[in-house]
Amino acid sequence: MSSDSVYNELVLKFANVNGSGSASANAFCAKALFRMGIPVSAKNIFPSNIQGLPTWYEIKISESEKLARRDGIDIFVAMNAQTYDQDINEVIENGSFIYDSSLLRDFKRDDINIIGIPIAKLCADAYTDTRQRQLFKNIVYLGSLSLLIGIDFDIIKQLLSDQFHNKPKLIEQNVKALEIGRKYIEDNIKYPLNKQVRKSNKNTNKIMINGNEAAALGAIYAGATVASWYPITPSTSLVEAFEKHAMKLRKNEDGTINAAIMQAEDELSAIGMAIGANWNGARAFTATSGPGISLMSEFIGLAYFSEIPLVLFDIQRGGPSTGMPTRTQQSDLISCAYASHGDTKQVLLFPSDPNECFQFSLDSFDLAEKLQTPIIVLSDLDIGMNDWVVDELEWNDQYQHDRGKVLNSEELENTKDFGRYKDVDGDGIPYRTIPATHPELGAYFTRGTSHNEYGGYTENGLIHAQTLDRLSKKFKTAENLLPQPKIIINSNKTKIGIINFGSTTRAINESLEYLSGKGIAINHMRIRSFPFSNNIRDFIDQHDIIFVVEQNRDAQMKTLLKTECDIPISKLISILNYDGMPLTSKFIIDEINKHIEENKDINDLISPLIKIV
Repeated sequence: MSSDSVYNELVLKFANVNGSGSASANAFCAKALFRMGIPVSAKNIFPSNIQGLPTWYEIKISESEKLARRDGIDIFVAMNAQTYDQDINEVIENGSFIYDSSLLRDFKRDDINIIGIPIAKLCADAYTDTRQRQLFKNIVYLGSLSLLIGIDFDIIKQLLSDQFHNKPKLIEQNVKALEIGRKYIEDNIKYPLNKQVRKSNKNTNKIMINGNEAAALGAIYAGATVASWYPITPSTSLVEAFEKHAMKLRKNEDGTINAAIMQAEDELSAIGMAIGANWNGARAFTATSGPGISLMSEFIGLAYFSEIPLVLFDIQRGGPSTGMPTRTQQSDLISCAYASHGDTKQVLLFPSDPNECFQFSLDSFDLAEKLQTPIIVLSDLDIGMNDWVVDELEWNDQYQHDRGKVLNSEELENTKDFGRYKDVDGDGIPYRTIPATHPELGAYFTRGTSHNEYGGYTENGLIHAQTLDRLSKKFKTAENLLPQPKIIINSNKTKIGIINFGSTTRAINESLEYLSGKGIAINHMRIRSFPFSNNIRDFIDQHDIIFVVEQNRDAQMKTLLKTECDIPISKLISILNYDGMPLTSKFIIDEINKHIEENKDINDLISPLIKIV
């Protein structure tokens, strides 16, 4: 073992062929590292087909908990000959490139450690079944890695036992494949490598979970009983997770399930079902991505104007059109903020990790009923489908669902001159009833056409304008009910700030830590909801230059800030990334440095700051 070995700080990447069964083995690797107590972040980079195209899986391993994605790979396990040329170029100097040497290759790099393991040949010798030969190749390289970098072998075996607990023969076959990989390394390869892992204690009170799973759990705990959906990547797994947990947590004493999960024929039907269920008193939601938002737009407007609660999860992906279905992006802001035609404005929540996906999912159902409007939770593929290590999800057993201004039978009898759309309290939010609350009173029309305070149809333009004004008042009320921004003041002297939202937060935090070490302090605000609250406006007012970091081409958050907060456009500087990959801190730092070099105003602000910090 080398004295200059580096522990628990590396990037491990796998290159495979989609449909080859590699996903399970790669996930086993990430989970084994997590169970060793090491902070990890896993990114599954997969194509939008069922089988045959290249797929990659990255694991960032960081004892220092710097888990944003990083360019440059320390150890690459390359199992797809089609991408060898691309893959080997990602390996950093003194890194390691592991490949299936059943067919020898000359890679023409002498600055890295090239390790050949004849995986296909080893499997051909050990297994007679063609499918087994293919599948167990992935387990063989996992066994090899257990020695090459020090992954705990007993933990891997325990993971296999957990996964296949009712299939002992399969456990035996997988362990055999692990041992094949280990035996080859023991007999032929000098190990361990210069980048290694060892047990840590950093994952105390942590869990590994993806955002879609966490959001589904939030919906369960929020009391949702209806999910209507049409499959679309990357939101499908959210409803699948809801169904899985409902089968356990929504089970009645007689064995029936107190939940309805309905796969609709299209996105229009899916959102229509959710609106109908919410109108009828259930807590219901739907989940989709950008193309679905486009199709659901008219129904979102119906829920907005008729004031029916609705929760909608938008797991954003690359667009426009079909775009890049399996890549991440933050490009649905404008389409969601003003979803539907006419004067509409929707409430948006921006979770930054799976922990917030759980909390915001839980909150969204209360908000939808308190505000009587759609609540759109904007996650993205990176959060939704990738595994993150986060703090344990928190739940208060004393929590009570807040259904907002819902009148029961007795309250309805004591209410004089009930009007479904009357603003009694001056906050823009009327009172409502649930159908069949009272045998005689409270019957009302819920209208998507123009209506008066009683839900009656009207073409009186003044009454219509009053309704629109009341809805605007409702959104002022919403500002104080929504999750407030997270603000970090790194220096009271600096006049430079940075704004972000969602999944870019890890990369932002690492960038600011690096810049601080170079004597450049930048204050940070993470936006967590829309409409914007006054403290967002105050933060911007207190700074001369604001960098706005987002993953879309057209600077959609910057546009929202300018439009809604009346910010001078010259004050906001965009840092934009839209290649579909999770953001890196290097990209942010390079962009900030570029703007500092090109902009005299920023230079003037930075120069005295360096002396102060």
